[in-house]
Amino acid sequence: MTSSFRPIDRRSMLRGTLAAGAGIAFGQLLFSGTAQAYAWSRTLTQGATGADVTELQIRIAGWAADSASQTRVGIDGDFGPGTAAAVRRFQAAYGLSADAEVGPNTQAKLNALEQSDGSTLHFNWTEFYNQTDGTFNGGKLSASQVKENVRRCMYKLEALRKKLGDKPITVNSGFRSIAHNAEIGGASDSMHLYGTAADLDVPGVATKTVYQKAETCGFSGLETYTVDHQHVDSRADLGRAWWWENGTV
Repeated sequence: MTSSFRPIDRRSMLRGTLAAGAGIAFGQLLFSGTAQAYAWSRTLTQGATGADVTELQIRIAGWAADSASQTRVGIDGDFGPGTAAAVRRFQAAYGLSADAEVGPNTQAKLNALEQSDGSTLHFNWTEFYNQTDGTFNGGKLSASQVKENVRRCMYKLEALRKKLGDKPITVNSGFRSIAHNAEIGGASDSMHLYGTAADLDVPGVATKTVYQKAETCGFSGLETYTVDHQHVDSRADLGRAWWWENGTV
């Protein structure tokens, strides 16, 4: 279950362009990346496999469905039908030819959602830091694993932001250390401890609307929209069961 949060004001920085790297799926760290502009070396189409496909899947994971669906893009390096469908949705949303072919134009748009420090265009690391010490230390995973999970969350949030009409999203609570989570009364196995969760506020948009759009973004954990923020997480990516508190599926 989602735990309570204590919002702070830390959304004062403007964004630029990102970068990320590729690696191998590993336990609860789904992928280990580096903060370099990703160099796509080939056009990707259905049937392709490899680390570049894994990176593609991370970046289009928020385009898992057109309507409320407990569906997620597998981060497995295998460009199958689910990945192709998500690519088409991404392409259509950004005015590209929706052909599921990840060539130069699509790759350029994917890279335009990067910042040079490894975060994404509209989100930065500081928004997700543990609020007591400004780091990714002290959680259920190593700081590097937490940071990678946060990066993956950011890409889903980029999709959510786009689906909400490019409305700015404030992250009130991202990663929490075990100590801070206990201090604020969080659940003992909160997804915030792994870097896979965020509590959101979207000024001018009803929380129920945020929830409903999040149902299309591959988020496997959604707290009720009847509170003053929207919790989202990717617990299924850690092998946990889906939990939508106000599920419409």
